[in-house]
Amino acid sequence: MSGFDGQVILVTGAAAGFGRDTAVAFAEAGAALVLADLNADGLAETAELVGGAETLPGDAADPAHHAALVARAVEAHGRLDIAVNNAGIVHPPLRLEAVPEDLARKVIEVDLLGELWALQAQVKLMQRQFKETGRGGAIVNVASVAGLIGSPTLSAYAAAKHGVVGLTRSAAIENARRGIRVNAVCPAFARTAMVEDTLSLAPDRDEAEALMVRGVPMRRRAERSEVVQASLWAASPENSFTTGQTIAIDGGTTAY
Repeated sequence: MSGFDGQVILVTGAAAGFGRDTAVAFAEAGAALVLADLNADGLAETAELVGGAETLPGDAADPAHHAALVARAVEAHGRLDIAVNNAGIVHPPLRLEAVPEDLARKVIEVDLLGELWALQAQVKLMQRQFKETGRGGAIVNVASVAGLIGSPTLSAYAAAKHGVVGLTRSAAIENARRGIRVNAVCPAFARTAMVEDTLSLAPDRDEAEALMVRGVPMRRRAERSEVVQASLWAASPENSFTTGQTIAIDGGTTAY
């Protein structure tokens, strides 16, 4: 994917998984990076992998963190071209009536409200940039196939990711004439540490993974690289007419 040379790109949840791989891919395409994650050690490792980046450890559920992150991009590079909002958590498989209040609140605060706070900070800057220079930006929200369909035993997570899809579409419409594109990538279960941790909680891991992919026509999990490439595609200036879309990387799951 071309078109990222010299662009300033912010990635949240960059300490591992999709976030780390996305940061590496953008760095290889010539971008300057601003990275965030709650895991300061993992964040530093990612910065080293990409050959250096601005980093800011912090809680994705904190509005002040996102404001500071955008300010860091401006301080270091003078602008922000692309943001990939990847930070998120998931809860263990539980029936809806068994989800504890504190766990449900935490998932909603990080996965949904965290996206709202991120969008607010990013959109304010990109709107100002567009007004001053005619150059806005692109935002990619990492949602989930659980934001497009029902997800038994992942109710709070699915509710949060449905909310991310709603935020994506609303922000895209509001900013379509302000030089800002907003899209979401919606992967099915992928080969990430978060999914592995979820599988490890099952009494029989192999049986749990078989159940996980039973509804996927391709009968496998997504590779991280497949999700990263979708994020780069959504962010690319080459796709300047694409906004408000939910891009499912799901092996055909939502085709039923």
